[in-house]
Amino acid sequence: MIFKKIFMKSYFLLLLGSLFVFTASAQSIKTAKPDPAKKIQTVETSCGKCKLGLPGKTCELAVRIGENAYYVDGASIDDFGDAHAHDGFCNAIRKAEVQGEVVNDKFKVTYFKLLPEPKKAEEKKN
Repeated sequence: MIFKKIFMKSYFLLLLGSLFVFTASAQSIKTAKPDPAKKIQTVETSCGKCKLGLPGKTCELAVRIGENAYYVDGASIDDFGDAHAHDGFCNAIRKAEVQGEVVNDKFKVTYFKLLPEPKKAEEKKN
């Protein structure tokens, strides 16, 4: 009986410690640094379904590179705030700096930095 309690406590602590290590070592696309050997592209980004005309049933992050739009693999639409807010991806097309490549009609992102929205003309006058 005592062996079972010790085993369960040890197992629980090991599991808890493993979760902490994996969570702490996971790198978010929002905190990733660009690869200096690769080109950084400035692209339009938004919801593929709502704003960029891609087929789909759910709201997903997409980028427009030139004339073509691609769903993003490696970052989520909710990684950058509420997609349905007034300035969210389902209501606005934003600019972002990205690195990655198109593979099987998806943009495999390795770096994604959402750029600040430009100031409106009325705000500049004040």
